[in-house]
Amino acid sequence: MILSMTGYGKATASFDNKKINVEIKSLNSKAMDLSTRIAPLYREKEMEIRNLITQTLERGKVDFSIWIEKDEGDMATPINSILIENYYNQIKEIAKKYQIPVPQDWFATLLRMPDVLTRADIQELTDEEWQTAYKTIKEAINHLIDFRKQEGASLEKKFNEKLNNIERLLSSIGRFEKERIAKIRERLTDALIKIPQADYDKNRLEQELIYYIEKLDISEEKQRLANHLNYFRETMDKGHGQGKKLGFIAQEMGREINTTGSKSNLAEMQNIVVQMKDELEQIKEQVLNVM
Repeated sequence: MILSMTGYGKATASFDNKKINVEIKSLNSKAMDLSTRIAPLYREKEMEIRNLITQTLERGKVDFSIWIEKDEGDMATPINSILIENYYNQIKEIAKKYQIPVPQDWFATLLRMPDVLTRADIQELTDEEWQTAYKTIKEAINHLIDFRKQEGASLEKKFNEKLNNIERLLSSIGRFEKERIAKIRERLTDALIKIPQADYDKNRLEQELIYYIEKLDISEEKQRLANHLNYFRETMDKGHGQGKKLGFIAQEMGREINTTGSKSNLAEMQNIVVQMKDELEQIKEQVLNVM
């Protein structure tokens, strides 16, 4: 089964009084294009995170985020009561020494003093917390891979539908080939008849017509296109990692369809070629999203 490069994964875990959130999404890209947003506590593990994502996902434009939500009770900034007591005693001593009135609203005064409400938020990442975070990251990546598999199955179904349509259109060309040759022969003969006093060797004309018609023969193009259709299916069956190869096969299919159109010389056949081009264009658009 082929894999799509489009995917989304999310996972959460709890550790102590905090919630660890991981979110990862990917779109199509020719190579790995990774951007990360990592909570400060996990910054020291950035290279490990990048290596895990790159090795697992291989290709795509990937956005990764990991952040922490803390319990509301833990979010409140603690009041430094020891520092408040120290300020209180200093203000009273200064007021007494210089005969200055003490503040009427002690709380308002003391809470405005430096560092009374300053949070000392220095944290260290423990091995236990990192193991929890690492498992959460892997879980989110696995969800993204599952998403890619689902999208890949949808792409494969779409490709087979388009390949079958091209195959059907290709087989419908056959009924016009004899008519096309007869019309080419008739058109050239009529053109010669209309030339006044035209004198020509009918045997030579027949030889030239055969040569000309052989140049317009599309048997080889039809056979090569049929081979490319089968090769596309076989390549899909090989699984993921075939996106670029499928793109090359689609290009070869386009060459055969274009050559068939240039040789057709019949409106009905050219209409069929246009329909095949439309089906192929839809394949080319979607193949860019295949791993």
